Amino acid sequence: MTPEFVIDLGRNAVKTVLLISSPMLLSGLIIGLLVSIFQAATQINEQTMTFIPKIVAVLVSLILFAPWIIRLMLSFTENVFNGITLLGG
Repeated sequence: MTPEFVIDLGRNAVKTVLLISSPMLLSGLIIGLLVSIFQAATQINEQTMTFIPKIVAVLVSLILFAPWIIRLMLSFTENVFNGITLLGG
C-alpha cells in the first residue's frame, strides 16, 4: 500500500461519512430550530419537547434517503475493493 492510496482512502471515507450523515443531521437541526422558535414564541421551556420531533424527523429522513445512502455506500465499497485489487495485481 502506498501512502497516496491510504490518504485517498481516508479522504474518501471521511467524505462518504459526511455525505451519508448530512440528511439526518440537517433534518434534526431544522426541526430543533423550529421547536426552539416555537418555545421562544410561546415561552414554553420544556427540555424534553425537542426529542420526539427530532427522532421522528431523523427517522423520516433516513427512510427517504435510504436508497441514495445505499448507492453511496456501495459505490465507496466497490472503489475500495477495486483499489485493493489494483494494488495486489
